[in-house]
Amino acid sequence: MSSRTSPVYASAASSSTYESYPTRKPSSSSTSSEKVIYDGSSKSIPSPRKTWVDPASLTDCGDASQIQGNVSTRVKQLILNTFITYGAGDEQCFGHSVAKAVKFVDISAYESKEKHGRMEAITTAEVVVNKSMLNGAGMLHGGCIAFLIDNCCSTPLVALGLIQNVNGVGVTQAMNVLFHSPAPPGTCLRIISTSVAMGGRIMSARCEVINKQTGSVVASAYLNKMQPTISKL
Repeated sequence: MSSRTSPVYASAASSSTYESYPTRKPSSSSTSSEKVIYDGSSKSIPSPRKTWVDPASLTDCGDASQIQGNVSTRVKQLILNTFITYGAGDEQCFGHSVAKAVKFVDISAYESKEKHGRMEAITTAEVVVNKSMLNGAGMLHGGCIAFLIDNCCSTPLVALGLIQNVNGVGVTQAMNVLFHSPAPPGTCLRIISTSVAMGGRIMSARCEVINKQTGSVVASAYLNKMQPTISKL
């Protein structure tokens, strides 16, 4: 991975946790006291209006204990619950097997110096390209990439919402995907997603899909989500 200090390149090997979040990513050699940034003690997300989805209301899905990063295991579990419940769905849902193959390896959050201390959340997930994800040319299908981005790029917004005690779950309003290079079967994709902005109703995140073996960028994207009007659902 690059040695750049931008949070989007946060290493999945980092296991630092903080009670009060840092203004920059600590180096791997840091010996400072490490505590959890958020303990997930809140039972639900307070809101002046009815929330569409409260991650705390979902049944636990999968095991978040092995996910690295500086947010608590409880927050990681809530993010995993949301991803599996709405990203994978049941066995009859579109893309179920693809979403179930995704493994989150890091979920972290930091204050951004460039954004004058505003919080950024970063999630890193990995998935190996298999035959069911290919197009007729034997490469990763563009529609499959879009599906992965739509679901993975939503997770830093969920994380940021949990940390700030607001609702970070929304529906996709727009997504702009750029395709950079092909990915043959057996490629391990590293999907790094970062929150961009969290408004009262509109939220944005960005994403890079990287070939873990070669470091080449397979795709990049910006995602816009919004809080839906309950009466219209």
